[in-house]
Amino acid sequence: MSQIAENPALAPSPATPYPHGRSNVARLTIAQALAGANSVVVYATGAIVGSELAPDPALATLPISIFVVGMAACTLPAGAIAQRYGRRAAFLAGTGAGVLVGLLSALAVMIGSFWLFCAATFFGGAYAAVVLSFRFAAADCVEPERRARALSFVMAGGVFAGVIGPQLVTHTMYLWMPHMFVATFLAQAGVAALSAIILFGVRLPAPSAEERSGGRPLGVIARQPRFVLAVVCGVVSYLLMNFLMTAAPLAMQMCGLPQEAANDGLQWHVIAMYAPSFFTGRLIARFGASNVVLAGLALIGASAGIGLLGIDVAHFWGTLILLGVGWNFGFIGASAMVLETHRPEEKARVQSLNDFIVFGTMAVGSFLSGGLLSAYGWNMVLWLSFVPLALAVVALGWMMAMRRDTMGEETAG
Repeated sequence: MSQIAENPALAPSPATPYPHGRSNVARLTIAQALAGANSVVVYATGAIVGSELAPDPALATLPISIFVVGMAACTLPAGAIAQRYGRRAAFLAGTGAGVLVGLLSALAVMIGSFWLFCAATFFGGAYAAVVLSFRFAAADCVEPERRARALSFVMAGGVFAGVIGPQLVTHTMYLWMPHMFVATFLAQAGVAALSAIILFGVRLPAPSAEERSGGRPLGVIARQPRFVLAVVCGVVSYLLMNFLMTAAPLAMQMCGLPQEAANDGLQWHVIAMYAPSFFTGRLIARFGASNVVLAGLALIGASAGIGLLGIDVAHFWGTLILLGVGWNFGFIGASAMVLETHRPEEKARVQSLNDFIVFGTMAVGSFLSGGLLSAYGWNMVLWLSFVPLALAVVALGWMMAMRRDTMGEETAG
């Protein structure tokens, strides 16, 4: 009898299906922190630069709207690259766009070109679309029971983005006068290049033949009630976050508040968006994704309520902070719901479809916010946010009631 037969401990252990899980999640979290600063810089500067360069004041927030269009337009191509060549190839293509947005934005400010600045923010949106796929990549790196936590942990990297982005703006915006923000955009390009170096070390398996085949038709998957609900909740959470955050810096300027107050407000907003991610995964595991989403929607409603109470710095900051926490619960909860709707070979297409719908709808809110703010003021922007919020709450409540009834019937049977 062999030594292995006599002592099973000597037998080689089976290869783990997630050999680089911890390293991958760590790299994706760091990249999330660096790449997340891209969005913060665009949101902090987009409306301000837009108001300086735009031929019409109503177009002030168009660069941010174009940023959102870039997110929507590039989500499906990014998913196709990931499905065909692997997620790392998509990540590196995204960071290339991140470098480009910084360089083009700096050039646009120097030559005073509004439309070049809009083109630059489109590439920023492409970068952001790829960055948001980090959360799903992290879920692929770990065991099924740990996916919600891995997804949430990577999103927590955005806490550092909430510090890096605003501080990048604050400490560089006057370094290349009289061209305000030129140094900021050049620094943004450098941060994107650093993110690419971090992502180059991510080790993910090449797409299998099954993953390339794609699985069930998207129409079949998209008609699942759970998928529809996940998309609706993701859309409303991201739509309202973008709708209010886009308008807030310009509204603060219109109310006579300093740019530094807007920068700090965005910093606390982004921290609030991502800090709960350290425990959101645990909340989902304990209370369920639907309940976490419902709590997020309630917090978004409360944020709009605070904004209606006044126009001091405290009111704007309170709105932005609660909005961030509400987005975290709503969006991460909805993302966890998406993970329940697809098979492994369908993940790239289904996740890309979800993000495409979310960002495509969000673009509508981004386009509307600037015009509404200019024409009707900050309070109107806040009041309108309750309409989609109410629709999402009703849809979520109805689905939760249906699931309880189904579980009750199964128990009774």
